[in-house]
Amino acid sequence: MATVLAIETSCDETSAAIVKNREVLSNVVVSQIATHRPYGGVVPEIASRRHLETINEAIALAIAEAGLEWPQIDGIAATCAPGLVGALLVGLTAAKTLAMFYQKPFLGVHHLEGHIYASYLTEPDLKPPFLCLLVSGGHTSLIHVKDCGIYETLGQTRDDAAGEAFDKVARLLKLGYPGGPVIDKLAKEGDPKAFPLPEGNISLPEGGYHPYDSSFSGLKTAVMRLVKKLERETGELPQKDIAASFQETVARGLTKRAIACALNYGLSTIVIGGGVAANSSLRQHLKEAAKKRNLQVLFPPLRFCTDNAAMIACAAADHLSRGHRSPLTLGATSRMAIASVMDLYI
Repeated sequence: MATVLAIETSCDETSAAIVKNREVLSNVVVSQIATHRPYGGVVPEIASRRHLETINEAIALAIAEAGLEWPQIDGIAATCAPGLVGALLVGLTAAKTLAMFYQKPFLGVHHLEGHIYASYLTEPDLKPPFLCLLVSGGHTSLIHVKDCGIYETLGQTRDDAAGEAFDKVARLLKLGYPGGPVIDKLAKEGDPKAFPLPEGNISLPEGGYHPYDSSFSGLKTAVMRLVKKLERETGELPQKDIAASFQETVARGLTKRAIACALNYGLSTIVIGGGVAANSSLRQHLKEAAKKRNLQVLFPPLRFCTDNAAMIACAAADHLSRGHRSPLTLGATSRMAIASVMDLYI
């Protein structure tokens, strides 16, 4: 079994972890939420600087918590794509330096592949093929997981990601940043049927709608118009009901597409990954819909939904065990299709 130290710095969390095959030996996450909250979102330059300030301590803590010495570590990994290039470079440079100094294999890991592997950390018997619904601040995709490094995107958002929509709606409701947790909390006290909102279907040239693709920009615009209308007519903003209606619309749409995709492709297991996987309404909708159709749905624990290095290490350990390595010349990339994962290895 491969033991890998991995670094994750794709956005605003500095994380270092050590994973032995699928067993998490340590997982250190240094959040930057408080730093970016005054700006209402992540500021790339500030994120990069914070990674520089905290990465050495995060790595040292990960090694200490795992109780390992360097000879016991088989490989060094880091997220290399997609993400904020400046932030990615911090983790990538640290990982390459450690790999060269300790003469260990280096692996660059695709961030989305890491989210797929998050469920492997607590599901030791999970094996492809399965469908992954990946929903985060930057991505919303339905991915056919065929094997390690072999993926096909079957559906995706045409504009905003689901997590991005949560942040934008939270801003409209004056709830602060990040939007996902606060909307989820408020929605539990609101009426999900209070305000009918558009689901965001994608029209096809030949008629009808795309069965798996989604859109969230129209939903966000509908909430913006609703907010302006209510403020103009009543002077009040029923935050709980709007939050509940918005969240219900997102959860219902994602569930409908994921279930249809799994059934049409003959996949009996749906794995959820990404920060929005923590959303309580999405979890409830998917569990209920999957049960009715005899499908298995797996959610990672909340600590593995948001960005973390343990999921990156798990993916890297699988690649390393198959003899995959990355060149030390590998660079950081802001965009990269998950179908191109094997381009990272030699």
